[in-house]
Amino acid sequence: MQHLPSSDYLQVNKLVACFNNTTATYKFYWLLSLLEQVEKGKTVIPKRELFAGMVSHAWYTIHYFHVSFGKSDLLGEHIHALKQSENLDITASRETIFQQLTTSTNSSTRQLLMHFDRNVPHWFLSPWFPKKTKKEIYECSKDRSYRAPYELRTDSLIIDHSWVGYFIDNAALIRSFCYWKLALYLQAKNPNVPDIPNKLVKPAQRNPLTKQRSYWDTVMNELGGLNCIYTNCMLEKGSYALDHFIPYSFVSHDLIWNLIPSETTFNSKKSDKLPRLEVYFDAFYHTQKEAVSIMLDKHPRHPLLEDYLTIFPSLDDLKSEKYYEQLQSLITIAANNEFEYLALLEF
Repeated sequence: MQHLPSSDYLQVNKLVACFNNTTATYKFYWLLSLLEQVEKGKTVIPKRELFAGMVSHAWYTIHYFHVSFGKSDLLGEHIHALKQSENLDITASRETIFQQLTTSTNSSTRQLLMHFDRNVPHWFLSPWFPKKTKKEIYECSKDRSYRAPYELRTDSLIIDHSWVGYFIDNAALIRSFCYWKLALYLQAKNPNVPDIPNKLVKPAQRNPLTKQRSYWDTVMNELGGLNCIYTNCMLEKGSYALDHFIPYSFVSHDLIWNLIPSETTFNSKKSDKLPRLEVYFDAFYHTQKEAVSIMLDKHPRHPLLEDYLTIFPSLDDLKSEKYYEQLQSLITIAANNEFEYLALLEF
C-alpha cells in the first residue's frame, strides 16, 4: 500500500513524507498511537498517553517476537526498562500496558516515557516545517494556515479539527499504510527473520494444532508410543504436547517439520527457548524421519507431508545434513535476536 486517501484541503502527501528516510521506528508508533487516541474521541491528548501508546503497540514485537529495531533506536531499550520498572508481563494486553504506564507514579517510568519528547512530536511535523528548529516548529504548529495535523504544547497536543475527520474516516487505511511501511523498515533491519508483517501485532489467538496432532497420533498408533526427545520418557496418544522445536515466536508457523511430541511439563517450561542441536538433533531427526516413513506408507497423500517440501526437494530426500543446516541457520539467527538457549542442566 503506497498511498493514502487524498483530500481537497489537507496535504496528505506530507503525512506520507513523514516516513521518508526513516532511521528509527518512532514515527510509525507515534502515528499508530495518535490515531488510536483520535478514534477514542480525543482531540487534546497528553503526550504521556501518546508515548505510552507507542510502547504498548511495540510491546509484543519486542518482547515476544524479539524483532530488532536497530542499534540507534531506543524504543526497544526503553520497553525492556519499562517492563522492569513496572513488573509487567510480556503477554499483557495492549490496554493493560497502556493503563499501567499512564497511571504509574514511578518516576523512572515517567522519565523513560518522556524521553521521546526530545524528538518525536516535533520532528514528525518536519514535512510541514522543513529546515526549522524544534522551537520554531512548536511556534509554527500554532498557525493553522499551515494545516499541520496538530498543535504542539508543552505536555500535550491539540489535533487540528480538519485532520480529526480525515483520521477517523480513514483510520483503517492509515493504520494499514503505517504497518506496511513499518514492516518494510523492520524487514530491512532483520533481513533473515521470517514473517515480519505478522510480528507487528499480538495475534488474537493461535491456530489450533488439531491436524498436526492427528498426524502424530497416527504415528503413535503405529509405534505404540514415542520417546520424548528431551526427557526420554514414553509418550502416548492423548498425553503429550506438541513442541515447536524452534520457537513459534521466531518461525511464526506450525509446519510439521518443526513440530515434535514432547512431555507436557517439559514443553511448558521450555517456552520459547532454543534447543541445542548437539544435544537434541539426532533424536529429533530420527523421530521425524520415522514419522515420514510411516505416513508415506499409511497415508501417502496426507497434506501435512507437503510441509517437508518447503525445505527438501522430495520426501525421499530427507537427508540429516540438510535438516541440520536448516535448523542451525534458523537457530543462529534467533540467538542473534536475543532468544535464549535451553540450559543443559535446566531440566
